[in-house]
Amino acid sequence: MFCGRCSHFLLIKIMPMHTTALVLFSGGQDSTTCLADALAKYQRVETLGFDYGQRHRVELDVRSTVRDRLRERFPDWAPRLGEDHLLTVDALHQLGGSSLTEEVAFAMQADGLPNTFVPGRNLLFLTLAGALAYRRGLQVIVTGVCETDFSGYPDCRDDTMKAMQLALSLGLERRLLIETPLMWIDKAETWALAHQLGGDPLIDLIVEETHTCYLGDRQHRHAWGYGCGECPACGLRQRGWERYQSVGLMQKHVAQAKSQARAAESARP
Repeated sequence: MFCGRCSHFLLIKIMPMHTTALVLFSGGQDSTTCLADALAKYQRVETLGFDYGQRHRVELDVRSTVRDRLRERFPDWAPRLGEDHLLTVDALHQLGGSSLTEEVAFAMQADGLPNTFVPGRNLLFLTLAGALAYRRGLQVIVTGVCETDFSGYPDCRDDTMKAMQLALSLGLERRLLIETPLMWIDKAETWALAHQLGGDPLIDLIVEETHTCYLGDRQHRHAWGYGCGECPACGLRQRGWERYQSVGLMQKHVAQAKSQARAAESARP
């Protein structure tokens, strides 16, 4: 900003409007990418997980490992990573009817949704996250929902997130922001975002330590990470990885071609 009185420019540091965040952190690819994104932006970041009787409960076991690895490999983020919270939500398991909480085969329902849909899950998660954010003095709730490359769950849609943000802000008498970094990008772009945030070390961490498979398979190792390779979650992760790899390989070839062209041009007399 220019100061007319003293005829010189004043350097003004613009601080972000929000400085604290609560990340809904399952231990999977998406929530780990969202956690990295939050750590790159906010001064204090806490995490929240839910035990709702999910078949793939192994995702809860990897959460602490992912947090530890983030601290070790990204020292600039380490001071920003605050407390972790785990809440038990037995009601979702008691309601039943989902292949995520019962030993039933994955299938499509009559309403066009897969039976992996747990009705009200994200609505309940966000409500509890709002209550925790209120108690902890956190301003932003970060969730990895997406309606670009997803299974069609209605509680992952942008309209739902906007409605929940309004409801929580009114109901808690505190302006809360629900942030959805992945809402408009597909799985390949989610891998690319992770690389943009943390380079190869973050990609390696996501491949080796995070968990996505609905069956909780940590025995079978693929290029994209661990999983059965058959369930809907593994399918999305695998296809995203393959697209991400193919685009990256193409960009590498283009860069090499440009480099060779420049070298040939400079070698000319």
